Amino acid sequence: MPRYMVHRTFPDGLQIPVTEEGAAACLGVVGKNADVGVTWVHSYVSDDKQTTFCVYDGPDPEAIRRAAERTGLPVHQITKVSVLDPYFYR
Repeated sequence: MPRYMVHRTFPDGLQIPVTEEGAAACLGVVGKNADVGVTWVHSYVSDDKQTTFCVYDGPDPEAIRRAAERTGLPVHQITKVSVLDPYFYR
């Protein structure tokens, strides 16, 4: 399955509380993504919470966009990526 880096911007900052409600919101995203064949792997969040870089597995960029539309999350850019591991050459 191809892997993608999704760059998102949140002008007011990403607001996911570290509570049961926040956990439920994240699981809701996972479920809606699965409906279109997309898996959220993990995300990196900037200190100011205005930028995220999210790693997703999915069949193509269009599926990633459909998943974002279903969850109401913004998409600034989608880039197909692969892993470069510093230990790969040893």
